[in-house]
Formats: sequence, structure tokens, C-alpha cells
Amino acid sequence: MPDTREPALRGDCANCFGLCCVALPFAKSADFAVNKAPGEPCRNLREDFRCGIHTRLRTSGFQGCTVYDCFGAGQQVSQVTFGGVSWREAPETASRMFDVFYVMRQLHELLRYLTEALARPAARPVHAELRGALARVEELTGGSADELVKVRVPEVRADVNRLLLRTSELVRATVGGKPKSRRGADLIGKRLRGARLRGTDLRGALLIAADLTGADLSLTDLIGADLRDADLSGADLTGALFLTQPQLNAARGNAETRLPEGFERPAHWTS
Repeated sequence: MPDTREPALRGDCANCFGLCCVALPFAKSADFAVNKAPGEPCRNLREDFRCGIHTRLRTSGFQGCTVYDCFGAGQQVSQVTFGGVSWREAPETASRMFDVFYVMRQLHELLRYLTEALARPAARPVHAELRGALARVEELTGGSADELVKVRVPEVRADVNRLLLRTSELVRATVGGKPKSRRGADLIGKRLRGARLRGTDLRGALLIAADLTGADLSLTDLIGADLRDADLSGADLTGALFLTQPQLNAARGNAETRLPEGFERPAHWTS
């Protein structure tokens, strides 16, 4: 499958006003070293909107930051919706900018999934509908701040999700045999070493700390699957559906883990 992770759908911190570091809240936990309220700048955010500890987030207690991706929403809001004028330059826009960011991030995530679905030859029967949905969501992202905060995201998501489900069915059907589903399954800490999960529907599955060493996860649907601390060492993820970089960043793996084209092997994985 061709690489569908386009630059416009990847976070570009150099062209963003640090929106995820300000708009989003976090609580002191294993993922974050401190508490932070929504709208409060992270203590590590510099004047140039860059992170002061970017290269040592994990060792500084900010692991949660390493598993987040705005899918390009940050630069869209910063440079397009608000025309390159930051919340520091125009404090009166801060609240609205952060509200728009919440909406834009969800829309960009949908664009990411729709773009991938269109790159799947097996989903050709729904390509026309996928193109229509992509155009509608792209149009929404180009709206004004006032228009964006009024977007009914749950309705947009439901419309897109119908097509993503159909895409998943068509792609996984190429595996042959009876379709397997573990959608939403509680697999926390489960020993799935060497499991043959090829073509399985793992949407929303809880795979936290699961042992997936050497498992066959090729052509599985992983949309919304929680892979925090899951061991993917030696696992085969080629062709996995709707996998995102943050999911990989949250998991563990090694040099033998087989990744789909276009993904980066997380720096914390073992060699």
C-alpha cells in the first residue's frame, strides 16, 4: 500500500502556536509530571512555541506528549484559520482558537483515515463515497473560526465511520475465511505471543500491556485500539488498517517488528 501519511496530516510544530501544549489539559500521572489546566501553557513551552524538553520528554516524565499527534490540525488552525496571528499576539482570540483546535483535530483525524481508505485498492467499491466524504470534511476544515465551533463533529464522525467500517470489511475479506472480530475486546495484559490475528477486527480493543510478541497483525483493523505498553517485538503489522504513529509510540517493539510503509520506528524501541 502506498504511503498515505501526507505532510498536511502530520503535526508541524514549526508552524503551530503550541496549541496542544496550551489548549489541552493533563493530570499528574505516569504520563505527565504535573497537572495542567486547559488553556494554561505547559511550563516547558518556550517563547518560540517549541518544547524546551522535546528530546527528553520520556525521561522528564512527559511520556504522554510522545503519544499525541494533532494530524496537522495545529498548523491549520494557526496559519489558516487564524491567519498566522498567535494567541500571544492577540490574547482575545485565545479561547476561540483553543475551541477551534479541539474541533479541527477531530476533523483532521477523519481526513487521515479517509485518505488511507482511498489508497486501499480493495475498497474500490466505496471509493466514490470516500472521495465525497473527504471533500466534505476538507470543506469544513477551511471554514472560519465561527463556522468551525458550530460543526457537529459526532454527526460528521458517524457519516465517515460508516465508510471506514465498509472499507475495513472489504480489505479484511481479502484474507479469506470467516471474518474474525475482537472489536472492543478487553485484552489487557493478555498473552497473545505468536497469535494469528491476520485480518481480525480489533477496533477499540484494549491491548494495554498485552504480549503480542511475534503476533501476525497484518491487515488487522486497529482504529482506536489501545496499544499502550503492548509488546510488539517481532510482530507483523504490514497492511494494518488505520494504525497511527501515536499508537506505535505508546507501544513497545524492536528492530524485528514489521511496520506498514511510511511509519517511523519509535526511538524508545529496543534494537
